[in-house]
Amino acid sequence: MTRRIVVIGGGPAAVFAALEAKKRDSAAEVTLVTDEACEPYEKPPLSKAVLLGKSNPEDALIAGPGGLGKHGVTVRTGTRCMAIDRAAHQAVTTAGPLPYDSLVIATGSLMRELPVLPASMPRVHYLRTESHSRAIKAGLKDCKHLVVVGAGLIGLEAAASAAELGMEVTVIEFAPRIMARSCDEETAALILAEHQHRGVEFDLSTSITQATSQLNGSIALETSEGDLTVADMVLVGTGVKPDATLAQAADLDVQDGIVVDAQCRTSDPDIFAAGDCTVFPGPQGPVRLENWRHAQDHGAVAGRNAAGASDSYNTVPSYWSEQYDLYIQGVGWADPAAHRVRRKLPGKSALALELKDGTISAALGINVQRDLAAIRRLIERKIPVDPAALADPAQPFNAMLKAKA
Repeated sequence: MTRRIVVIGGGPAAVFAALEAKKRDSAAEVTLVTDEACEPYEKPPLSKAVLLGKSNPEDALIAGPGGLGKHGVTVRTGTRCMAIDRAAHQAVTTAGPLPYDSLVIATGSLMRELPVLPASMPRVHYLRTESHSRAIKAGLKDCKHLVVVGAGLIGLEAAASAAELGMEVTVIEFAPRIMARSCDEETAALILAEHQHRGVEFDLSTSITQATSQLNGSIALETSEGDLTVADMVLVGTGVKPDATLAQAADLDVQDGIVVDAQCRTSDPDIFAAGDCTVFPGPQGPVRLENWRHAQDHGAVAGRNAAGASDSYNTVPSYWSEQYDLYIQGVGWADPAAHRVRRKLPGKSALALELKDGTISAALGINVQRDLAAIRRLIERKIPVDPAALADPAQPFNAMLKAKA
């Protein structure tokens, strides 16, 4: 009997779940349902290349040229899944019911909207989809002063893009420093300095208390510090929350995300979940990650298991961000208890490593792609390292791999 696998979502977790399910069981009927009007596309360029006019979303399909159809996966675009009928084994969609033997929920995340700056307010933008990116790009044409609320990855990438386009940019951040969730203080200071060198102004430890649309179309922003800033456009990048609405309505276990085991299985043995919308077993307890690499690898495991495999998720997580000529990368599981070693590098390069029990547990770098590729393998293989060698720029990481091979 032909296995029917339905995947709900339009991001990398959904796409790789569908691709790997089809690879695992080539005879299966694999259907991906997305409420967006187009084939699933890469989202990282939305805050960078798309805003700069260097690419379009349709230029970077996640499944590659030809899309999912080339791999034998049926795609239902412009289709919303309204409910999961677990008893009938059906996904209830706007295009009708879809029966399933196995279901993968990869609904990703939702923007955290600020009540004081609702998405419905004129000239206020949130960035999550290609339609958002196109609207922001159009708005930037007539924008002289952009205010970005939030100094995380998305906010800073957008700020960098706007600064490169030649406009005045102000970043307002509630935390006392930028990239507090994804970057150590010293590395963050280097990134902040580059933004300031490019003319971006920062108001840290500050929040928006009131926003008022002006007669000329601008927006007056009052801050917790009592300052008044007038912007032509506001971009809000204050993070996301897991989209677990369908799972919760279907009475699956949800705790700040859809709870899954190491095989990406939910509390229903026929339903799997992957990516930003999930909470899964991490090395330090239950964890939720929000990055492309995790979505890809987690989705792949969910897809294979939905097609009959029993793989476990044990990928070393990583993320990247492009801001000006800074290529920022993080890899591994950051741990407050780890010992930090910093390797001094010239120019705009930087590298910080975390050690625990004699091996590297995590690393964060700027413009050190080759080093981080080797460091990733050191982490994956749990190869013992010498802290002194890690701090010495004359000691290549590839040599550490070969010495312990």
